[in-house]
Amino acid sequence: MAGVDWDEDDPFEEQREQAESPMRRLIFDFGRPYWFSMTVGLISSVFARALDLLPALLLAVAIDSIFGEQAFHEQVPLSVLPEAWLPASETEQFVFVVVVVAGSFVLGAVFHWLRNWGFNSFSQDVQHDVRTATYDKMQRLDMEFFSNKQTGEMMSVLSNDVNQLERFLNEGMNSATRLIVMVFGITFLLFWLNPQLALVSLAPVPLIAIFTYIFVQKIQPKYAAVRSSVGKVNSRLENNLGGINVIKSSNTEEYESDRVNDVSRKYYNTNWDAIWLRIKFFPGLQVISGIGFVLTFLVGGYWVLMGTAPGPFTGTLETGVFVAFIMYTQQLVWPMAQFGQVINMYQRAEASSERIFGLMDEQGRIERDEDANEIEVRDGRVEYDHVSFSYEDELHDSGDDDGHGHGHGDGDGDDDNDDQIPDENLIIDDISFDVDGGETVALVGPTGAGKSTVLKLLLRLYDVNEGAIRIDGQDVRDVSLASLRQSMGYVGQDSFLFYGTVEENITYGTFGADREEIVEAAKAAEAHEFIQNLPEGYDTMVGERGVKLSGGQRQRVAIARAVLKDPDILILDEATSDVDTETEMLIQRSIDDLTENRTTFAIAHRLSTIKDADQILVLEDGRIVERGTHAELLQNEGLYSHLWGVQAGEIDELPQEFIERAQRRHARTEISDD
Repeated sequence: MAGVDWDEDDPFEEQREQAESPMRRLIFDFGRPYWFSMTVGLISSVFARALDLLPALLLAVAIDSIFGEQAFHEQVPLSVLPEAWLPASETEQFVFVVVVVAGSFVLGAVFHWLRNWGFNSFSQDVQHDVRTATYDKMQRLDMEFFSNKQTGEMMSVLSNDVNQLERFLNEGMNSATRLIVMVFGITFLLFWLNPQLALVSLAPVPLIAIFTYIFVQKIQPKYAAVRSSVGKVNSRLENNLGGINVIKSSNTEEYESDRVNDVSRKYYNTNWDAIWLRIKFFPGLQVISGIGFVLTFLVGGYWVLMGTAPGPFTGTLETGVFVAFIMYTQQLVWPMAQFGQVINMYQRAEASSERIFGLMDEQGRIERDEDANEIEVRDGRVEYDHVSFSYEDELHDSGDDDGHGHGHGDGDGDDDNDDQIPDENLIIDDISFDVDGGETVALVGPTGAGKSTVLKLLLRLYDVNEGAIRIDGQDVRDVSLASLRQSMGYVGQDSFLFYGTVEENITYGTFGADREEIVEAAKAAEAHEFIQNLPEGYDTMVGERGVKLSGGQRQRVAIARAVLKDPDILILDEATSDVDTETEMLIQRSIDDLTENRTTFAIAHRLSTIKDADQILVLEDGRIVERGTHAELLQNEGLYSHLWGVQAGEIDELPQEFIERAQRRHARTEISDD
C-alpha cells in the first residue's frame, strides 16, 4: 500500500527537526532521578532471564548421567563445581537436580516480580515528569505558537505521544533486556557445550541483523507520519465536540460525520502503511530465526543418531547436550523474533520523543528574564511610544479584532493614503498615545483594526517589533512577566470558564479569597442574584467551558473574577458583548465604580458603553486615525461619527466613501482569513 506523506502537513514538523538526541534526553535527563527503580528492573531482569536458562542445562545433566552412562561430576555444566559438593548416588543426584530446578523457578519468580516493579515504576515516573514538563513548557509559549496549532494536535502530544514513551520504557526496555540476556546467555552456553554445533544454531544471526536494519530504515518515517495523523484526528474530534451546538443547530451532522470519516480514513491509510510493513517483517524474521532451529535439529539429530560427527565436525555429541541445544535454540527463536518488536517500539517512541522534545526546545519571541525586577505601579500611567507589531509566521489573530490589511499613516486621522497598497505584515503601525493614571481609554474601530492586539501587547502576550510600552516609566519588557500580568485584570469577549464551581471560577487567580469577598465581587459584577438562584449557589458546577451558564452569566462571572483581583490596570475587551441591554446597564454601572481611580482600557463595538471615556482612540488598519472625547469625535464627522450613525440606524445618511472603505476592509479581511 502506498504511503501517505503527512510530513508536509505535520504541525510539529519544524519542532521535530530541531529536536536533538530525544531518546538520550528521555533516558538520561528524565530517567536520572529514578535510577534506583531502573537499576532494580535491569538487574532483576538479568537474573530472572539467567535463571530461565538453568532448567534446560540441568535437564541435559539428568539425561546424560542419571538416565545415561556419563558420570555426574564429569558433566560440562557441573565441571566448574568441586566434586565434593556433588551427590554420589543416582537418587541423591536426581533430588539435587529437582531441588535446583525448583529453586530456580522460585527465585526466578522473585526476580520477575522485582523486574516488573522496577520497569513499571521507572516508566510511570518518567511518563508523569515528561507530561507535566511538556505541559508547563507549552503553556509558557507565546500566544503566536497557539495561533498556529490546533488544540487536538497539542493534546495528541500530551496524551498519545507521552503514552507511547511509557510503552517503550516499560515493555520495550524489559524486552530489550530479556533479548540481550537470552541471546548472549544462550550463545555462551551453546559454545560452552559444543562450539561446532553452536555455529550451526547461530548461523541465521547475520541475516537477522541485515533484515532488521532494512526494517528500521523503512519504518521510521512511517511512524513519524502516524504520529502526525493521530494529531489531526484529535484536532477534528476536539473541534467538532467543541462546536456541537453549531452542528446540531445547522443540521450538519452528516457533513461532519463525512469530515471525521475523511480524516479517520487518512489515519487508517497511514497507520496501515506502517502495519503492512510490520506484518511482512515479523513473520519473515521468525522464519529466518526458525532456520537455526531446523539446522540444529537436522545436524545434531544425525550426530546423535549415527554416533559419528557429520561432515567437517569432529567428536561426539551426547543426547542430553543435543536436547539442551534443541531447547535453547527454540528459546532463541522467540527473542530473535522479539527483536523486531523492540525495534518497532523504539521507533514509535523516537517519533513521539521528537515531537515532545522538539516542543520543549521551542523558543518564543518573548524574552523572559527570570531575574527581572517586579513592576511598581504607582499612578498607572501608560505610554505607547511609536509601537509597531507584526506576526512572525501567521498574520492571523484568534480574536475578531485583529485584522491583516494595514496601511501607513501618521496617526493624525489623515486619510490621504487610503489608496496606497498596505503593508500586509503590519498589524499595528507606529501608534503613540499616553494614558494618565486613573483614566479610562476606549479603543474603537471596525473589525480587523487591531484593537485587541494593542492591549495584548500591553499584557505582553506578544512583544512589540518597534517602539516601547511603558507603565509609570517602566518598559514592560524590563519587568517580570508574573508581576506585570498580576497588576492587570482582563475581561475578554470570550468569557472562558473552567470546569468547576462558580466560586472556583471567580477565585481563579485570587485563590485565597474568602466567601465574603467573593460575594462582594459578584455583587459588583451584577452576578450575585443569578448565582443565588442556581441549584447549589456558588457551589454549582458550571460544566465544561461554563456550558451550563448563559453567555451573559459567563461574562458576569468573568467580571467578578476581575473585580476580586482588584488590579491596578483593567482591560475590558468587549466585556458586555453577550448581555442584554438591561443587564448591560446594570453591569456598566458596576464597571463605572470599578474603573474609578483605576487606569482602564475598554474595547467596544457598542459605542454607547464607552461614550463617557476620558479618551477615545479610533483605529483603522492598525493606525490611530482619530482621538478625542465622544462629543469631539462626533463633531469631527469622521470614522467615529459614521460608526455611531450605523449603530443609531442612520445608514441611509452615511457617505458613499465610508461604505466603499468598509467594503474594501471587509474584502481584505476575508482574503487574509482565507
